[in-house]
Amino acid sequence: MAANSRIEWTDHTFNPWWGCTKVSPACDHCYAEAWAKRTGHSVWGAKSSRRFLSDAYWKQPLKWDREAAESGCRKRVFCASMADVFEWKKELTPWRNKLWELIDSTPNLDWLLLTKRPHLANRMNPWGTSWPLNVWLGTTAEDQKWVNKRLPHLANSSANIRFLSCEPLLGEIDLSPWLASGDVDWVITGGESGPNARPSDPTWFKAVRDQCERHAVPFHFKQWGDWAPMDTVQSNIIPSRVLNVEFSTPVARFGKKRSGRILDGQTWDGLPAMA
Repeated sequence: MAANSRIEWTDHTFNPWWGCTKVSPACDHCYAEAWAKRTGHSVWGAKSSRRFLSDAYWKQPLKWDREAAESGCRKRVFCASMADVFEWKKELTPWRNKLWELIDSTPNLDWLLLTKRPHLANRMNPWGTSWPLNVWLGTTAEDQKWVNKRLPHLANSSANIRFLSCEPLLGEIDLSPWLASGDVDWVITGGESGPNARPSDPTWFKAVRDQCERHAVPFHFKQWGDWAPMDTVQSNIIPSRVLNVEFSTPVARFGKKRSGRILDGQTWDGLPAMA
């Protein structure tokens, strides 16, 4: 994955290793697994070994840190797009320890640790209840079941910035209790892309945005994904498929690029105040 990330909410992407084990419906069509397979790496599943990267690769964040210090502009690092830092797997322990050392050595970078295992993050992080200011903890929640399951663990973390990724959003969700209590500092959401992408009802995204605005929590809409409301895409673009289900508005498959990321006439690029 690219050092200078194309992901809208980060500056860089760093992967301490490749590979993971699926744990919930958001993982069903995992882009990271598909990318690994396309590049010839069989690293998915509990029994598969992970792919570990070179010393040269591990030096990149040190360079980003120097550049950030020189420019006086902090940079965000998404860690890890091709794995889960808190996956329970014995062979990962020395690599996790190496990552903690790297994070401590790069104070001008904000490290965004996004996990589907927030219950393990509280057990496996090396800082206990004194997380560094430059480490943000996030979790994924694709529907209300996983909101209810994962957010209590995120809320129990002592990370200075706690964020939520609702991508792909697969159902209507209510985040109000956690937003009102200040347990979530930032919400990212978006639709699914790829050949097997599942559509989302546009009202699900709007409801999350409205909840965030109500509680003054920054909101980031990353993308529609492959599916988008027909009235948000130029009328001369013909979709490959129109969805025959009862959503709030007609949804069609245009592809990720054509679908874009405009929600109610604008882009939503909220970031937490620390950023």
